[in-house]
Amino acid sequence: MPLKIEKISKRFDNNWVLRDVAFEAADGEIFGLFGANGAGKSVLLQIIGGSESSNGGTVSGTQNGVSIFEMPKPSILGSVFGRTPKAVEHAERARRFSAFVESGAGILVLDEPFEGLDGPVRRECVEHLRAATRGRGLTVVLATRDPEIVFEACDRAALLFDKEVVQTGTPRELYEHPDSVAAARALGLINLIEARRVTKSNSDIPEFHTIEGGHRLFAQKTEKRLLGAINQNVSLAIRPEHVSISFGASFPEDNLLRATVTAVNYRGATTLVTLDAEGLKLEARVLRLVGLSIGEECMVGLPPDRIIVLRS
Repeated sequence: MPLKIEKISKRFDNNWVLRDVAFEAADGEIFGLFGANGAGKSVLLQIIGGSESSNGGTVSGTQNGVSIFEMPKPSILGSVFGRTPKAVEHAERARRFSAFVESGAGILVLDEPFEGLDGPVRRECVEHLRAATRGRGLTVVLATRDPEIVFEACDRAALLFDKEVVQTGTPRELYEHPDSVAAARALGLINLIEARRVTKSNSDIPEFHTIEGGHRLFAQKTEKRLLGAINQNVSLAIRPEHVSISFGASFPEDNLLRATVTAVNYRGATTLVTLDAEGLKLEARVLRLVGLSIGEECMVGLPPDRIIVLRS
């Protein structure tokens, strides 16, 4: 039976920590709750598990039981096992997690289950969880503040921000199609551009005038409700990996801006390049940077179909 959360709210004295939270997690699905510290994830898990009451809303689908797991912290394990090598400690944490997954039934509630685990050990735990979830039709709710866990482990996720769920979807949907500034910032680097619309709301390709730099940018086709009034600022967004850098050659439909390289940060497999387009600050993520140094000029391409119009 799926887990269904309907308009759950919670306050401590006059301080609201959750407001009208709603989502549904299906059988055989790992559903993520993603948010920063203090977003209300742990309180929501306690409400699902029955150890905390809510100030409104309902939780249904828990008839077959809820199993709650919180990964023991390294300091706790250290006090139990003494000063053990890191690899041994992580192996013990992985063993405890696997035992819990195998013994759990119905709904599994996981609070930061992979926090602090090395990559190979974490991947092993994720694979074990995925196999058990699908093989036994479990419903898993996994709370994390690490966006990599959302991509690596979750089938779908809800983004918790300022006491509310701001967006729900698959990791890919949340990353590529955020619908608000809060959602856009949640799962990785993104360029946010303040602008005003200059075309009619029924235009197939909306055009905007950026507040910084005074550039005209075309964006992807957008619902009218998100476009805003002509005299109202809106936020445009584009991920750094969708920004191209060239010396003039680009796809003709791209928004082309002249920019100056202001910083280059090597990130291993990729390089993050910071650019200044006449006052408009942008970041581009490239596999490698060839022929450009700090202070040099280049052309920057922002494909319209990659520019998203966000709600406030």
